[in-house]
Amino acid sequence: VYLVESGGALVQPGGSLRLSCIGSGFTFSNYGMNWVRQAPGKGLERVSGISSNGQETRYADSVKGRFTISRDNGKNSLYLQMSNLRLNDTAVYYCAKANGKGAWDSWGQGTQVTVSS
Repeated sequence: VYLVESGGALVQPGGSLRLSCIGSGFTFSNYGMNWVRQAPGKGLERVSGISSNGQETRYADSVKGRFTISRDNGKNSLYLQMSNLRLNDTAVYYCAKANGKGAWDSWGQGTQVTVSS
């Protein structure tokens, strides 16, 4: 399983970013996927999840209404559109393959999102 994230950057509060993840080494369309983040000095937090066919999505309360998860199974790609970014959205964001038990079993190297004025 290989997951490669991209799109992280330094952005001002209120700004927007779109993260991308490309998966390989497994049948991407068969698995739910997640975006998970880790802020400095904190544990992992699942930000959002999406079902294998893209029809079901879930969001952490902290990002609901601001972030949108999507996927393109034809491109083996997962996306996270982030808007109205806040200082406490600063974190390393990981794309993570769901394990079918409510958690994840594989993740990429992460992409850094820094929200700062």
